[in-house]
Amino acid sequence: MNAKTRVSALLRSPFVIGAVTATVIALLILLLWPERSNTPGVKATSGMNMDAAAPMAEHDGRAAMNLDDGAAPTNEHDGHAAMNIDDGSKTMTEDESRQLTISPAQRALMKIETVPVERRFPIAELRLVGKVTYDETRLAYITAWVAGRIDDLLVDYTGVTVRKGDHMVKLYSPELLSAQEELLQAHRGLIDLSKSSVSSLRSSALDTVESARDRLRLWGLSANQIKEIERTGKASEHVTIYSPATGVVIHRNAQEGMYVDIGTRIFTIADLDAVWVQLDAYESDLRWLRYGQNVTFTTEAFPGKNFSGVVSFIDPVLNATTRTVKVRVNVDNKEGQLKPEMFVRATVFAQFAGSGRILDENLIGKWVSPMHPEVIKDAPGQCPICGMNLVPTESLGYANATPSDAVAPLVIPVTAALLTGKRAVVYVEVSDTEQPTYIGREVVLGPRAGPDYVVESGLVEGDLVVVSGNFKIDSALQIQAKPSMMNPEGGGSGGGHNHGGG
Repeated sequence: MNAKTRVSALLRSPFVIGAVTATVIALLILLLWPERSNTPGVKATSGMNMDAAAPMAEHDGRAAMNLDDGAAPTNEHDGHAAMNIDDGSKTMTEDESRQLTISPAQRALMKIETVPVERRFPIAELRLVGKVTYDETRLAYITAWVAGRIDDLLVDYTGVTVRKGDHMVKLYSPELLSAQEELLQAHRGLIDLSKSSVSSLRSSALDTVESARDRLRLWGLSANQIKEIERTGKASEHVTIYSPATGVVIHRNAQEGMYVDIGTRIFTIADLDAVWVQLDAYESDLRWLRYGQNVTFTTEAFPGKNFSGVVSFIDPVLNATTRTVKVRVNVDNKEGQLKPEMFVRATVFAQFAGSGRILDENLIGKWVSPMHPEVIKDAPGQCPICGMNLVPTESLGYANATPSDAVAPLVIPVTAALLTGKRAVVYVEVSDTEQPTYIGREVVLGPRAGPDYVVESGLVEGDLVVVSGNFKIDSALQIQAKPSMMNPEGGGSGGGHNHGGG
C-alpha cells in the first residue's frame, strides 16, 4: 500500500470525519455566538451604536438599527435581529404587548409620519368606462300597416337624416286599393242622398263614409291623404308612407319589389339629439351610485372636452360573465358630437353622508321624476313628461338634510391601515411619553372613499395614526415576537428566525 492510499484511507475513517466536523461546528459557534455588550445602546451582533450610525443610514435605509432605550435585549440568540428594541417590563398588558418605543433619531430614520383622525364627509371618486348608445325612447319604426309590395323605396341607404313627414316608401296594396274604392262609393252615395227627405238614409250613408275613412286611417293613411282621395274621386294605386319622426335612418330592412306583411319593419329611425351612455360598474362601485347623480365623461374623439349627463337607470341584474352592472346615463346631444358606439371614460363623485346615504346639496328636500331624472321639483307633483308621481330624493338613497359635523364619520388615510384580509391594524402614536411610542390597534373599517377609509370602531377623533413607516413599526414588533399585523397573538411564529436556544 503506497503513501497516497494510506492517507486516503485515513481521511475516510469515521474518527477523522467526526473530529473535522466538531472543529467546524466549534468555529461557527465562536464566530456567530453574540457577546453581551456592557455599553448601553450597542447590540452585540451588530457592534454598532445607532446614534453614531445615523450618517451611515443615509447610504442604506435598511441599515441595522439599535432601538434600545437602555434595557438589555430580550433575545440574545436572534442572529437576524438587527434592531435592539425596548420591551419594557417583563409583565406586559395587552396594550403594552403591541407597543414600540424608539428614540427621536430612530423616528427620523424610519421616516414615520402621523396625521390626526378626523370627522368629515369623504368624497369617493369612481372611474368607469362604457360606450354611447341610442336612446331607446327616441327610436321610431316604419312598418307596413297593410300587406303589399314596395314599388319605390324613396330612402335607399342608412345614415341619411330625415324629418318628420318626409316620404319614405310607396306601397302597392290590393286591399288598400279596394278600401279606397269603398270610400269613393260611400262618398258618392252620401252626395246622392244629401237631398233626400228621409233622414235615416242620410244618417246611414254618413256612417258608411265614416266607416270607410276609419278603415283607411287604421291602415296608415293620413287625414290629408283621405281628403285628397275624396276630392279627386280617384283611388290611388300606391300609398305613400311618411316618416313619423325626425332622426337618422339606422336600419333599412326592405328592398324595392319586396312583398311585406302587416307589421313588417321597413326602417328604423333614431333621434340623436339625445343619447344614452352605458357604463360598466363593478360590485364595489354600487354603494356610491344613485339614480339622478351627475356624471362627467370624455371621449377619444374630443380630448379635453367634458360631457355631462344624469344617471337614469341602474340595472338590477349583475352580468355573470363580466361581474359588472350596467349604469345608464341620459346625455343631451344637440350638437351631434356623440356618435353611437363611441367609447367613453366617465367620472362620478359621491360624498358619503353616513348610514349608506349620499350627500348632494342640490337634491336635499327635492322631488324627482322616477322616469326622467332631469325633472326636479321643490314639491310633490306629477312629471310633466310621463305623468308619473314625483318621488322624494330621500327614497333614492340621498341625505334629506345637510348633516352636522358632529355626526360625520371618522376618517383615516388609506395608507394608515395595514390589511391582512380579515383584520385591519393601525398604529397610533401614544401621547405624553418621553420617547416616541406607538401602539397597534385593530380597527373595523367601513367603505373606502377615494384616498380615505371610514372607521367604524377602534379609533377616536384626534388620535395620531401612522401613515408612513407603519410597516417598519410592524416589522420591529414581529422581530420581538410581539403581536403584529400578520401574527395577532405574538410569539415565536410571528417573524424572523430563531438561531439560538430558548
